[in-house]
Amino acid sequence: MIYDDFEAYAAAVPGFAPIAGLDFGDKTVGVAISDRLGTVATPLETIRRKKFTLDAARLFEIVKDREVGALLLGLPRNMDGTEGPRCQKTRAFARNLAKLTELPIGFWDERLSTVAAERALLEADTSRKRRAEVIDHVAASYILQGALDRMRHIKAG
Repeated sequence: MIYDDFEAYAAAVPGFAPIAGLDFGDKTVGVAISDRLGTVATPLETIRRKKFTLDAARLFEIVKDREVGALLLGLPRNMDGTEGPRCQKTRAFARNLAKLTELPIGFWDERLSTVAAERALLEADTSRKRRAEVIDHVAASYILQGALDRMRHIKAG
C-alpha cells in the first residue's frame, strides 16, 4: 500500500524490519538499507535501470535477502515544494511496485539529498569516477536517514 502521509507510513512500518530507501532516477535506482532498529541507513547498491520488470526483480531480491519490511522512495520535489515530472515518474514507479508487493511504500522529500551526498563524498576525497559509481546509493542513504530520524521523533512523541 502507498502512503502519502508520512505519519501513516511510519505507523505501517513493521517493527524490527529493515527499510529500503530508494533514490529513483532516469538511469539508476540507488538503494540504501536500514538496520533492524531503524536507526542507521547504509548505502547498499545502485541498480542500473533496464526495464521495470528487471529493475523490480533485482529490488525484490534485495527485499527478500535483507528481510525488508517497507520501501521508502525519495520524492524529488522542486525547491518551491511543487511536484514536477520527476515526482510523477517516482509516483508511477511506486504504483507499479505496489502491484507486486504488500509492503508499505512511502515517500520522503529528497530535496538536496544528492547535493549532500556529493558534498560528503568530496569531503571524503572520493575520486570523480568513484563518486559517479556510488552517488545514487549514497543519496538513497541520505533520504532514508532523514526519514528514520523523523520516525524516531514521531515515536518519541
